[in-house]
Amino acid sequence: MPNPLDAAAVRAWCGLALEALGRERERIDAINVYPVADGDTGTNLYLTLESAARAVEAAFDGHASAGTAPGLADAIGAMAHGALIGARGNSGTIVAQLLRGMTEVLAADAAPADAGGAAETLRRALRRAAASTYEAVAHPVEGTVLTVATAAADAAERAAGTGGAAEVARAAHEGARSALRATPGQLVVLGRAGVVDAGGCGLVALLGALADALSGETSVTPVAVRADAPLPQAAGCEAATRAAADGCHNPDGPAFEVIYLLEAGDDAVARLRTRLDGLGDSLVVVGGDGLWNVHVHVDDAGAAVEAGIEAGRPYRIRITHFGGAGRVKEPAMAARAVVAVVPGAGLAGLCSEVGATPVAVRPGEPPASGELVQAIRQAHAREVMLLPNDPELRHTAAAAAEQARTEGVRVALIPTRSAVQGIAALAVHEPGRSFDEDVVAMTSAAGATRYAELAVAERQSWTMAGVCQAGDVLGLIDGDVAVIGSDLTVTATTVLDRMLSAGGEMVTLVLGAQAPPSLAERLERHVHERHLAVDTVVYDGGQHGAPLLIGVE
Repeated sequence: MPNPLDAAAVRAWCGLALEALGRERERIDAINVYPVADGDTGTNLYLTLESAARAVEAAFDGHASAGTAPGLADAIGAMAHGALIGARGNSGTIVAQLLRGMTEVLAADAAPADAGGAAETLRRALRRAAASTYEAVAHPVEGTVLTVATAAADAAERAAGTGGAAEVARAAHEGARSALRATPGQLVVLGRAGVVDAGGCGLVALLGALADALSGETSVTPVAVRADAPLPQAAGCEAATRAAADGCHNPDGPAFEVIYLLEAGDDAVARLRTRLDGLGDSLVVVGGDGLWNVHVHVDDAGAAVEAGIEAGRPYRIRITHFGGAGRVKEPAMAARAVVAVVPGAGLAGLCSEVGATPVAVRPGEPPASGELVQAIRQAHAREVMLLPNDPELRHTAAAAAEQARTEGVRVALIPTRSAVQGIAALAVHEPGRSFDEDVVAMTSAAGATRYAELAVAERQSWTMAGVCQAGDVLGLIDGDVAVIGSDLTVTATTVLDRMLSAGGEMVTLVLGAQAPPSLAERLERHVHERHLAVDTVVYDGGQHGAPLLIGVE
């Protein structure tokens, strides 16, 4: 029996889409040809939908705790937002925009009165979704996921008036499948490789899940990845990947993929689009209402990040090197690499400078284990040190390490509880020595570093140092509140004195985005005057939430 177009249908859609992409992930990865033969489109789409599904579940949990039920606008809005903040790769970013386009219509008409109204609403949502994807891509190319989205909207339009939302969704799915089969004849590189568009494959799986959620009839028919063979064997997929690599080999192509979330206004983003378009290609900027997901392929990754800093506040920065000659992302495996979770753009840049792979996050938005696994994969190394830099990420990092080990990567989880401990571990990292010796040295350096954080209390609460009021400055040492004050600099000097009373040779200060300009100078002078023979090093971390991080070695 068909299901209504409501919040429960969106929740079911998320679950079914995640299952479908989980089944199809490896097959989609294997035929990944355009725009870069990097073999990760299926994985990126899965991670994007995983983030969307988590956001929808969080919305349901939030309403349940309040004794209410989410509406259609709440559910689809959560799905779109989750996809936006978790979008991975070119196709994941486009799908996030597609969901945002659907939200613009579904949230405005959140309660269709009858089956005909629901069908019309879904038809308009799919049309808006297809149009919004073209708006997000700097230089649209036919024969890609954009073409498939448009075909789905066309088919939905033809089906409107013949049934309910389930019939419209099924027609959109069939229209997308037909368009997908035609993509090898529209894009030369696809025809040369003998495969269909990988991003289009993911969209077909997504629309099939929508049709199943609304119809109540589950289908597990695999998406056809070749125009002439719906179910290629593994060897065929490998051949397709090799052909894709040959077809996309471009010695002059950009060397890096840069992705980040950005808090910025519309005018600043318009200027950013122009600047990034001049730096590279495959530019996709999606989002709105102050939050954007930026994706671009460039040779100068630093310039792409700097452009984001000029436009607003970038975070969750991911930089992937395509490796090798040209744009074929099949680099030789390095002997060893470091993957580090960091709280701001400044520390992400610092990690990149020393050769580590950063995963930049914001407070309250911890990475999922899948994101850490993907970062380990992108490090392209046989041995990886994983630095969670947060006690709350211990279990997530452990799960990611275990998954990576099943894929043949030797992973050591360095028990860093703060970014300053991660900095200390990176300082002694030496790829030239044995893996075990390097792990011991990095673990020892992290363990020998006491850490502190300055934060501002959001509400009145009990702490180990007494009762704090909203707006008080809290000095946390090794995770516990040790000092409560009213002035950031005074509280920071008190924390430093307490930490250095037990001795120390080096103080590390990591400034947050809201730190006063004079803070570092005043703290450096205090350490120099009060604690002889103690050196101080300062980093611009750019993190939000914590105006100052302190490490004492």
